Amino acid sequence: MAERTVAVASRVGLHARPAMLFTQAVAASGVPVTIARAGGAPVDAASILFVMSLGVPHGEEVTLTADGPDADRVLDELVTLLSTDLDASEADAAGGAS
Repeated sequence: MAERTVAVASRVGLHARPAMLFTQAVAASGVPVTIARAGGAPVDAASILFVMSLGVPHGEEVTLTADGPDADRVLDELVTLLSTDLDASEADAAGGAS
């Protein structure tokens, strides 16, 4: 079983758009992935409801685990996704339209 820890970079944490993009990436990977806050129980990372229910704020570290032949590659891709501010393009676009 592979495991990675990453700080959530999105300024709103894992809510709304960042949670949607993350769970879609997990589902598309075809690999079972869980996500957990420090000291918390892991939940299915492909479920937007479970991910949003964690209430992960900006900057908090989460632990991802996966099992399978592509687990390391998938986790590396998910770490890259979570370490990016997934709200930046939306916020910048709104700021630029003013």
